[in-house]
Amino acid sequence: MVERFARFSLAIFEISRCWHRLAAEEMAAYGLRGAHAIYLTAMYRCKDGVTGPQLCALCGRDKSDVSRTIAVLQEKGFVTKEGVNQSLYRGLLKLTGQGRAAAEQVCKRAALAVELAGGDLKEEERECFYKALESITGRLREISREGLPKQP
Repeated sequence: MVERFARFSLAIFEISRCWHRLAAEEMAAYGLRGAHAIYLTAMYRCKDGVTGPQLCALCGRDKSDVSRTIAVLQEKGFVTKEGVNQSLYRGLLKLTGQGRAAAEQVCKRAALAVELAGGDLKEEERECFYKALESITGRLREISREGLPKQP
């Protein structure tokens, strides 16, 4: 059981570390940090715009992180907010032309990274992997909300 936990934890941390390194390299071309990539890609998928609370859910981030990030993206011209005199959480956030171009490039590069990383997997192995990963993620989300049982 401990061995499985160690393998799982180390793999997840290594994937995260590599993703952050790749995202930082890609976002540097736009004068942004790697952490901004998740926001641009999430907004890119929402063609008609997204609200602050929706962005929180899509990116798995809290309101303060979303607020800080959107402020930076607005300042640099990647995002606009529709709805004058409305707070971040009432307005509709949309990518500008510059933001859409950056997001599209980041999405292409991320797809390439995932394709190369899983290049030796057959399609059925890939499908099984993602199904298992989604199951583990869902269960861990529940466990983190409810807490671990006292004794298994």
